[in-house]
Amino acid sequence: MLAKIEQWIDQILSDYSGKSLSCSVFSNAFADFYSHETLENCFFVIVDKIPKPDFPELHEAGLGGFIDMDVHGITYKNTYFIKRGYENDLALHFHELVHVQQWQRLGAQGFIGRYIQELHQHGYDDAPLEKMAYSLDSYFSAKKKAFDIKEYVQSKI
Repeated sequence: MLAKIEQWIDQILSDYSGKSLSCSVFSNAFADFYSHETLENCFFVIVDKIPKPDFPELHEAGLGGFIDMDVHGITYKNTYFIKRGYENDLALHFHELVHVQQWQRLGAQGFIGRYIQELHQHGYDDAPLEKMAYSLDSYFSAKKKAFDIKEYVQSKI
């Protein structure tokens, strides 16, 4: 199933490649949290509907709640999708960029497998990958001292 999800993700990323924007637009806002090079290699797409895989196997595996959940953003590899109307929410962009770092650290199938396992074990709100992203976007929103998020994620996963 992990390979099928990754294949679906690759197709979605290909379908939206012409609409993706570089996260380098956040170089000033996220200075010292994310390097310019990191931001240049990350992308976002503004969409009316967040794309999610909707395979029967995912519902059978108990992930229907996540598939049906109304979210404002989702990350696939080095690209994340933001629901139209939330494109100016810096904390949301920051949160999704944390997920990009998690994807890069774990690899595609490693991230997908771990994320699914965490949803089963802890639920969305208490899933460790989500808790990390939420705590870091809260830290950023509180305007606290910047530190290297990529390095932090690598050290904690």
